[in-house]
Amino acid sequence: MRALNFYSSTYHSQLICRRKTCTIRMGDKTDKYQEGDIVWVTVGKKFAPKKKIYTAMIDRVLVKNISELTQDDLKGENPDIANVTDVIEFLQSIYNKKIQCTDTVSVVYFSEIIE
Repeated sequence: MRALNFYSSTYHSQLICRRKTCTIRMGDKTDKYQEGDIVWVTVGKKFAPKKKIYTAMIDRVLVKNISELTQDDLKGENPDIANVTDVIEFLQSIYNKKIQCTDTVSVVYFSEIIE
């Protein structure tokens, strides 16, 4: 089983209340995540224990430049993100590197599987 893991503690509350519906990851992740894949949604730092929040299905994987992100993409990533500039700042804090609006990202939409 693959995991869709989130490092930032910011995501924990958004995942618990199901406000987060997608994740924006740097680069083309179509080789890692495909539509229809079943994954565990987890939170936890790298090389540390993870907490499983729920099981989900990958609904859609889109590859695009950051400048092409839609309002649905931004709100699905974080309801508090209003524009592309905000998402660039956010991604720079997560990836700890300079990010530009021409960089390629994957937008991975997912939904909970209710068991």
